[in-house]
Amino acid sequence: MSTKGRVLVAMSGGVDSSVAAVMLREQGYEVIGITMKTWDYARSGGDTGKETGCCTLESMNDARQVAARFGFNHFIVDIRDEFGDWVIDRFVQEYLQGRTPNPCVLCNTHIKWAALLKRADKLDCRFMATGHYANVREENSRFVISRGADHHKDQSYALWGVDQKHLARTRFPLGKYTKKEIREFASEFGLHHVAGKKDSYEICFVPDNDYRRFLRDEVKGLENRVEGGTFVDKTGKVVGRHRGYPFYTIGQRRGLHLALGKPVYVTHIDPETNTITVGEEDELIHEVAVARNVVMGKYPAIPEDNYPVRASIRYNDNGKPGLLSSTGPDEITVRFPDGRSAITPGQALVAYEGDDLLCGGWIHKAKGHVEN
Repeated sequence: MSTKGRVLVAMSGGVDSSVAAVMLREQGYEVIGITMKTWDYARSGGDTGKETGCCTLESMNDARQVAARFGFNHFIVDIRDEFGDWVIDRFVQEYLQGRTPNPCVLCNTHIKWAALLKRADKLDCRFMATGHYANVREENSRFVISRGADHHKDQSYALWGVDQKHLARTRFPLGKYTKKEIREFASEFGLHHVAGKKDSYEICFVPDNDYRRFLRDEVKGLENRVEGGTFVDKTGKVVGRHRGYPFYTIGQRRGLHLALGKPVYVTHIDPETNTITVGEEDELIHEVAVARNVVMGKYPAIPEDNYPVRASIRYNDNGKPGLLSSTGPDEITVRFPDGRSAITPGQALVAYEGDDLLCGGWIHKAKGHVEN
C-alpha cells in the first residue's frame, strides 16, 4: 500500500528514469510510468539506426519491461503535436532568427512538466518525477532547484524555466547520487537491460546530430532563400561568401572555408542582411550578457543590483563569477568582470547562488567588448 502518494514518472527507457521509478517505488510511492512519444523519423529524418535514448520502439519496450518487473502500470502517450508546437517549431524559428536554440529547456518547461502534469491530474497523481540529476526543496515558500551531487551530470541548467507551481509537485530521486551509483543501483535492482545503456548527447529529434540537415528538411527551399550571404570582418569589409546564416553559430571556427592567414570565428549573425561577422578569438569576449523571458527561482526577485552569482551561458558550462542585476520588467544582465567568450543569443543565462538556481532567462545579446 502506498504511503507517500501516487507519482507519475517520465520514463524514456534509459537507465536514469528506470532507476528513478524503482527508487520511488522502494520509497513507498505508488508509481505510474509514462513514456512520451514526442517525435518520429518520418518528420525528423536522420535515422541513424542506433538507440537515441527516447521515442524508439526499443526504448518504449525497455520502459515497459521495468514496469512489468516491478508491478506498476505503464502508459505511452502521443504528444507529438505539443512537442512539435513548443519545441521543434521554435527550434527552427530560432535558427531563422539568427539565434542558437536550446530545445531541452523548452521541452522541460512546456512538455515534461506542463504537458505531463495534465496527464498526472487525469491519473490522480499527486506528484511527477524524472530522472534528472538535480534537486528541489521548499524554502521560504519557494521551491528551489539546486545542482545535482554529480556536478559532471548536473542538469539544473535545463530546468530554470519550470514554473513554481510545477516544482511543488516534482520529485528528483537521482539528485543526491552520482551516475556511477545509479548504474550500480540498476544492477542491484536487476535492470540489466538498461544498466549499461550509453547516455545520449544529441538532440532527441536530430539523431544524426546534423541540425543543418534537419533545417533543410523542415524548411523547404531554405538553401535557395539564404544562399549568397557574405562574411565580413569587424570593419564591414567582405572577406568571403557563405551558405546562409542559419547554418552557422556564434563561436564557430570549423567549416567557414576562409583563407585569411589566421584562425577566425563567427562573432555576430545578422539574419536581416544574411551577413556573418568573423573575427579573431578575442573578439568573441564580452563583459555583459543580457537575458529576457526571465524566470525567478530561489527568490521572487533579485535581492539587489550587482548581486554576486556564478552564471552559466550554455549547457555543461561550470559558470563564472558575475554580478547580476535586473535591468527591466523582464530582463536581467550578468556582468562578468573577466568577460565570457561566445555569449550566444538563444542559449540560456542561468545564475546560481552556491548550488542553488537563482534565476534564468534566454540570452538576448552580448555587449561590452573585452580584449584579453
